[in-house]
Amino acid sequence: MTTAEPHPLLPGMRLDDLLAELRTRLEAVLATRDRVHALLEAVVLIGGDLKLETALRRIVETAARLVDAGYGALGVVGEENTLVEFIPVGLSEEEIARIEHWPHGLGLLGLLIKEPVPLRLARISDHPGSYGFPPGHPPMGSFLGVPLRVREEVFGNLYLTEKRGGGEFDEEDQAVVVALATAAGVAIENARLYEETRRREIWLQASAEVTTGLLSGAGPLEVLTQVTRRVREMADADAVTLLFPAGDSLQVMISDGVDNAMDEAVDGVEVAMAGSLPGRAYTSGLPQMVSDLAAGGPSVIEGLPAGPAAAVPLGKPGSVRGVLALGKRPGRLPFTPSMLRMLHSFADQAALALELAEARQDAERLGLLEDRDRIARDLHDVVIQRLFATAMTLMSTLRLIERPEAAGRVQHAIDELDETIRQIRSTIFALQSPQLPDEPSLRARVVELVEGARSHLGFMPGLRMEGQLDHEVGEAAAEHLLAVLREALSNIVRHAKASKATVAVEVSDRTLSLTVQDNGVGLPPGARHSGLRNMGERATELGGRFAAEPAPDGGTLLRWSVPAG
Repeated sequence: MTTAEPHPLLPGMRLDDLLAELRTRLEAVLATRDRVHALLEAVVLIGGDLKLETALRRIVETAARLVDAGYGALGVVGEENTLVEFIPVGLSEEEIARIEHWPHGLGLLGLLIKEPVPLRLARISDHPGSYGFPPGHPPMGSFLGVPLRVREEVFGNLYLTEKRGGGEFDEEDQAVVVALATAAGVAIENARLYEETRRREIWLQASAEVTTGLLSGAGPLEVLTQVTRRVREMADADAVTLLFPAGDSLQVMISDGVDNAMDEAVDGVEVAMAGSLPGRAYTSGLPQMVSDLAAGGPSVIEGLPAGPAAAVPLGKPGSVRGVLALGKRPGRLPFTPSMLRMLHSFADQAALALELAEARQDAERLGLLEDRDRIARDLHDVVIQRLFATAMTLMSTLRLIERPEAAGRVQHAIDELDETIRQIRSTIFALQSPQLPDEPSLRARVVELVEGARSHLGFMPGLRMEGQLDHEVGEAAAEHLLAVLREALSNIVRHAKASKATVAVEVSDRTLSLTVQDNGVGLPPGARHSGLRNMGERATELGGRFAAEPAPDGGTLLRWSVPAG
C-alpha cells in the first residue's frame, strides 16, 4: 500500500499577492487622507487673511505645494479679458525681472482666459497654442491650468507647471486644484467685501472730517492735506499727490506717501496738461486709470511709483478744481472701477465743501473790506488832517524859537509827523478794496496774496507798500513781482516753520523792490531750491537783482529788485 502525497491546505490562494494589493490600497487611502487633510488646512490658511493681495499669493503658493509643482502663478483677469496682474512663485528675483515685460495673455495663458476650463498637458511645448518663454526663463514641461471663479465671474487662473519627479499632473491633482480654486473664490469674495467695508468706513469718516474742518474755519491747505492722506488710505495706494492748474500744466501742491528724501523734489513739480494721466482727468472731469503707468506711456512725476496708477478730478466736469493722482508700486493689484467711483464721489464732496468754505470766507472778506473802507475814510478825513494841521502849527512856531536845541527838537517832531502821514497813507492804500473787481490794482493784488497766505501760515504777515505802485510799475514788472511774492510766501508756508513774516513793496527812483523776511528755520547750508532759482531768473530777465540770505535775527531775508517800467 502506497502512501498518498500531501495536498496544500489552501490550494489556489495567492496570499502574498493579496496582502501586497491590500497594502498598496491602504497606502493609497492614507495618501488620499493626508491630501484631504492638506487641502482642508490650505482652505483654512487662505481664508485666514482678509487682505486681498496677501490672500492671492497664499492661494498660488498653496496650490503649488498641494500638487508638488515646481512653479506656479496666478493671473488676475481684468477688463477686456486681459491679465492685469501676474503673481509667480518658485522663480528667483532675477527670473521674475526677466519676464516682467513679457507679453502676458498670449499662448496657453490667453487660451485659459478665452476658454475658462481646466487644462492638463504632459508637455507645454506640444500644445499648438504654446507661445514659448522669454529669454532666461527656466524650462517647464508638465502643465495644469484651472480657472478661479468668484461666484459666476472668472477672477483669474491658476497656472502650475513642472511636477517634481518628472511626472505628469493626474486627474487627482486636477481635482485637488479645482477644489482649492472653489474655496479660494470664497476667500477672495470675503477679502473684497472686507476691503469694500473698510473703504466705506474711511470714506464716511473722511467726509465728516473734511466738511466739519472746512465749515469750522480750518484752512484749505490743512483740509486738502487731510483729503490727500485719506484718499491714500481708502485706495491703499503707495503715494498720492494733489495737483492744481498752473497755466498749461498741473503743479503738485500736496503729496502723501512719498519718501521724505523725495518730498522736496516732488513738491512744486509741474506735469504737462496734454498727454498725462492727471491732465486727462482734469480736462475730461472723469477718473482715469492704467494698470502699468510705465508701460502705458503717459507722462509721470519722476520718483513716484510707476506701477498701477489713477487720477481722480476734484469737482464735476466743467468746474474741476484740481486732480488727485494715485500710484502703486510695480507688481501690486491695479485700481478697480468701483474704487475709482468711490474716490470720485469723495472728491466731489470735498470740492463742494471747499466751495461752501470759500463762500463763507468771501462773506467774511466782504465784511472786512467794508470795515477797512470805513477805517480808511476816517484815517484820511480825520487823522491825517489833524496830523497835517499839527505839523503846520509846529512849522509856524519854529520861527519863534531862539534856542537851536529846541528848534532842532521841533524840526525832528515835524519830520516824524511827515513820516507818520506817509505811513498812514500807505496803510489807507492797503486797506482800500479795488474799485474794479475785474481789473484789480497792483496794490490790491499784493494785499490779496498776503491775505491769502494768512490761512496757510496761521498768522497775518506784516505788509508795507510805498510809492506809486499803481502808476509807475509796468505790466511785466507787476506780473513778475506777484509771481515772486507768491513763491516767497509759498516757501514760508512749506519750509520755514515761521511765526512771523513781513512783506515790503516799494517804488523809488523808478526801481521796484520787494523784501520778504521771516523768523523761521532759515536756509540750510548748500540748499538749492527751484523756487529760489526761479526768483533769480525772473530778476535777471528784467535786468534786476535777487539775493537770499540769513536774516539778522534768524530766518530768511529775500531781496528782489527790478526796473519799475
